[in-house]
This record gives sequence, structure tokens and C-alpha cells, in this order.
Amino acid sequence: MKKKLYINGEWIAAEQYANLFSPYSEEKIAEIPQASENQVDEAINAAYNAREAMAQLTSYERAEILEKLVRLFHEKRIQAAQIISLESSKPLKFSMAEVDRTIETYKFAAEEAKRIHGEMIPMDAAKNGANRLGYTLREPIGVVAAITPFNFPMNLVAHKVGPAIAAGNTIVLKPASQTPLSAFFLAELLEESGVPKGAFNVVTGSGRIVGDRLVNSDKVSMVTFTGSPEVGIGIRNKAGLKKVALELGSNAGLILDDKVNLDKIIPKCVIGAFSNQGQVCISLQRIYVHENILDAFVAKFKEATEKLVIGDPMDANTDLSSLISLKDLERAKAWIDEAVNEGGNLITGGRIENNVLLPTIIVNAAAHLKVSCQEVFAPIVTINSIKDVDEGIDHVNDSRYGLQAGIFTNNINTAFKASKRLHVGGVMINDIPTYRVDQMPYGGVKESGNAREGLKYTIEEMTEMKLVVWNQD
Repeated sequence: MKKKLYINGEWIAAEQYANLFSPYSEEKIAEIPQASENQVDEAINAAYNAREAMAQLTSYERAEILEKLVRLFHEKRIQAAQIISLESSKPLKFSMAEVDRTIETYKFAAEEAKRIHGEMIPMDAAKNGANRLGYTLREPIGVVAAITPFNFPMNLVAHKVGPAIAAGNTIVLKPASQTPLSAFFLAELLEESGVPKGAFNVVTGSGRIVGDRLVNSDKVSMVTFTGSPEVGIGIRNKAGLKKVALELGSNAGLILDDKVNLDKIIPKCVIGAFSNQGQVCISLQRIYVHENILDAFVAKFKEATEKLVIGDPMDANTDLSSLISLKDLERAKAWIDEAVNEGGNLITGGRIENNVLLPTIIVNAAAHLKVSCQEVFAPIVTINSIKDVDEGIDHVNDSRYGLQAGIFTNNINTAFKASKRLHVGGVMINDIPTYRVDQMPYGGVKESGNAREGLKYTIEEMTEMKLVVWNQD
């Protein structure tokens, strides 16, 4: 299956192609075009030239495009999920859940397209403001370059494309190299949905060619990126004055206070730690458990983890499958070995079987080890004992990241204290840090990013505020 670039409403061949392989079966599944610099420029120019047509659409018309896209996703829900599982090895049950979230995200975008507005400014509150009428408008920012990751190849794209369309912007999308099929599928659906020619473009290829061209172009008004802190910081440094929205890494922590109901918590922790092989920005990576319940928690967590079904991502019963690449598999195994050699207690997992890293639990991993202080992006979770919640908060905060954190406690005062002291973008009370619904403001502090996603909040990022003042004298 030889794919083509989508530029200015046309499917365009490339001079060079790269083979795309299934992470699980290692079978070739497609040939992916590698855009040249000239083709990236063509996509940018197409988006730049389509700005006026896109901006002139009414809120109703933009919402209609998104509503039609929602209907098409509903009709092709199973096909969409199969594409995700094929190219990323995400188990089918989780791919179906991602498609359902994608539908919801575009639905929110359609609704928010009709709610973009400014506000009245009380000009006469100032000494020199008498007889003046002031208000603000929200206008499209222009060309949005969206650079997206492999782990949610439809929903994280939706969090950039949906609000961009809702706000009246044009888009050049560079999907992750391992998951371009989802982006090409989206292009087909948007074409059918009636998006203006040139308003949406997909270019695949190397970050050095495609990514750098997008970041450096004077015709791009905003870069929105989800990925590693190292790449995100590089984009920020190159982007000049254009707006840059970054959603970056995490090693999300959870605190378990004494006397909480473990039977309710364990299933949440298993999902939080191991769904999509731990390849989730807010995957549960570090658990800090009150010393009084540590042994019981570890025993129950181990038992539940070992019941997970390992295997083919296309099987509806599979819970956990292959990591995205052999390189990531080898890295994750090396990090586990380091933790065990440095005194960590391997409770379960730690082995590779049939190209799959088994879900891994490590107790007493020191804070300086890679499994603790870096982002594992693999089915690995660490558990450490704490004397009280204050100690747990200190451990969670002892990180270069700050995306989301969670705490389970029966004490309302403890919960309030944690919500104030945890230095993260989002605190989940009596829930895992992996919890997310798509309209909430999602983002982090420190090296976890500089913006908030969630349709209303992204639209604010993707619009410019204009002030209008009328002198009525």
C-alpha cells in the first residue's frame, strides 16, 4: 500500500518512500512518502493561501464541517480503530476507546466553534475613558503547524486539528513516523466533510526536513507540538516570535493514604500503568503507598497485573502488546535491569516474550534511577513506601516533570492540602493521574509543557485577541 502526501486538496506522490512495519508482527504494512523541502513548502503555501477562505467561513459553517466529520467517524469507527492498532500495536479495545474519544473531541470542537467571542471592556472605569465603547474580538491566528506523537494518533491529532478548524485556521499536519496512516485517514474524512481546499494538509517524513521547515517558516503563525521535552525545547528555541504550544513529558505520580479501599483502587492502577503498554503521557509510573497498606497493595496489584492478556493487538481480548519500536523495547529492558541491579525488588514482569515487554512492577526503586526520574513510556511502574502524605507529595514534586498527579485519601483536609502543594498542571483527587476527558484544561508545568489543551483552551491559544475602541464624542 503506497500512500501519498495530501497537499492543497490533492494526493501527491513523493520521490522517496520509507517502509512502515507493524511493531507487533514486524510485517510491512505500507510505504510512506518522505516529503522533500519543496513539498513541505507547497503544503505551507497551500495553507497560507487558504487562510482567507477559511477565516471567512461562519461559525455555523465551521461547526458543520466538524459535525460531518463526527458523523463519518461514527460510520467508520471500526475501520479507524483497526488502523490505529495496525500501525501502533495499541490493543484493539483501547483503539476503539481512542476512536470514541476522537469523536467526542471533534464534537466538542464543533460546539466550541459557535462559542468563540470577545468581551466588553468598561472603558469609563478609567479617568480618560468616558464616552468610549470597547470590546475584544477573537480572530484566527493563521497557519497552524501540528506535530503529533504516535501514542494517540487520532485523538491527539484531533486536539490540534479540531480547534484549529473551529477557530478558522488552516493546518499543516506532520504525524509521527510510525503512525501516518491515521493522518491520511483523517485527510480522506475531512475532504469528504467539505473543508476548503488547502486548509488541511498532511506531510510525512523526517523531523529534520519536515519539522524544521514548519518551525522555521515565516508563513506559519503557530506550532503546536506533543512529544519529548528535548524536541519541544528545540522547537521553542527555533520558532522565533511565532506562538508555540508544547505538551511534553511526564512521570506521573500517585499517593495512597492509609485506610483507602484497595479493591476499588487496584483496577484503576492497572489501567493507569499498563494501558497502551504504558505509552501514555500521563501513564501511572510512580506509586507512593502508606507503609501500613504497602504489603496488601503490592500483593493485590501483582495479582491483578498478572491476569492481563498479552498478545496480538488486533485481538479484541488483548490487554497489552508490543512497544512502538525495538529501540524502545531495548531501552525499557535496560532501565529495568539497572533498577534491579541497584537494589529494586522486581515483583513481576521484567521479561520480553514474543516481542512484548511483560507488565513490570518494581518496589523500592531509588529516586535517581531512570525508571523513577525519567519518562519510561513502557509498561513499568515503581512502588515506594511513605510514612505520610506529606512525604508522598515531596516525592511526587521531586521531578523535572509536572503534568498530572493523583491522590487517594479519605480525609478532605489531606485532599485539599495535596491539591495545593502538588506542583503539577492537574491534580486528580481519589483517582489516578491518567484520568482525562477531552474538554478539560490539560497540560503541565516545568518540563511537561507550556500550554493547555481542551477545546475551549486550545481555541484561545489558536486565536489572536483584537481590541476595538469607539470614541462616541
